[in-house]
Amino acid sequence: MKKSLKIIKKMLVTLGVLIGVIIITVVLFINLSPQFGGKATKEQQKVYAKSQNYKDGQFINIGGVKSEMSSGDMLKAIRGIFKNVPGTRPKLSLKTQKIDSLDIANYASKARFIWFGHSTFLLQMKNKSILIDPMFSSVPAPHPLLGAKRFSKELPIEIEKLPKIDAVLISHDHYDHLDYASIKKLKHKVNIFFTPLGVGNHLKKWGVPKEKIVEIDWWQETKFDDLTFISTPSQHFSGRGLSDRDKTLWCSWIIQSDIENIFFSGDSGYASHFKEIGNKYGPFDFAMIECGQYNKLWPEVHMFPEETAQAGLDVKAKKIMPIHWGAFKLSQHSWTDPIQRVTKKANELNIKLITPEIGKPTLIDDEHSQYNQWWKSY
Repeated sequence: MKKSLKIIKKMLVTLGVLIGVIIITVVLFINLSPQFGGKATKEQQKVYAKSQNYKDGQFINIGGVKSEMSSGDMLKAIRGIFKNVPGTRPKLSLKTQKIDSLDIANYASKARFIWFGHSTFLLQMKNKSILIDPMFSSVPAPHPLLGAKRFSKELPIEIEKLPKIDAVLISHDHYDHLDYASIKKLKHKVNIFFTPLGVGNHLKKWGVPKEKIVEIDWWQETKFDDLTFISTPSQHFSGRGLSDRDKTLWCSWIIQSDIENIFFSGDSGYASHFKEIGNKYGPFDFAMIECGQYNKLWPEVHMFPEETAQAGLDVKAKKIMPIHWGAFKLSQHSWTDPIQRVTKKANELNIKLITPEIGKPTLIDDEHSQYNQWWKSY
């Protein structure tokens, strides 16, 4: 009996030490890893307090909408990320069309874009190269062991081979949109970064000079040579760690030239802001709209595919492209569920939908290309 008690005691001590080591490791990682970014100063918080979207030290959605998940729902969500659900990943690694750095650097024609999967785009217009939500790493997490790898082994072009980038637009600070490793490699070749309020602190923490960062609030406009960037609302949330929930703002973006009007939704639940944006700034020649990583546990902050199509109608887009899919498993739906459902709904609503392959240069004003259902090959 005494021997058994000693063994149990040793096991409990060992378990306690192991738990203590894990806790200390997590605390040190969160406090010392640069992945988690920077924090606002008290002076900055006073500036943010002037925003209608800031209340009691946090940024808020229109109407105060929140994603209210119980602790049980949170556990379900976390388990779902690591759960092996059939069909959530392609059977084969996705192939990407390659593009040469000289093709990008020397491009001087009509507005075009190149999709890198998920929500990352290279937009070229008015002899400028603009990156949107540049996430080039293989795992959207603070550590490679904390997430699943990208569906494709290769990108259309490696980040090191990208030529000079005139501007970067960032929609919010989640790992699948704002990537530490990508910013570290990009910062020396980017002229200027545009972000919603607070996100610039992450960039400064990672070595981007403050004079290369422009932060703006919802409905504010900023000029970039002969382009106009407008920060518009989305219904989402922010945070990179355990204690920084909603300390930075999230947004959608409008990119305007004298002849093009483009909308990028960022991440968002479906709400009335889409109609407001459409009424104020539409119609749009092209809209990139979130369609993926949805779940009945968080309908306030991510749209279902049918809502994606309706959002395209709301913003008065001539054509839409579903984004936020085709690269990562961040929910439990099959990886092709987003594109299948949004295609069906877009047909019902008579909205033009385009579905270019990852890496394929696509003209904004192209009205003639036929898009094959490339995802069926995987």
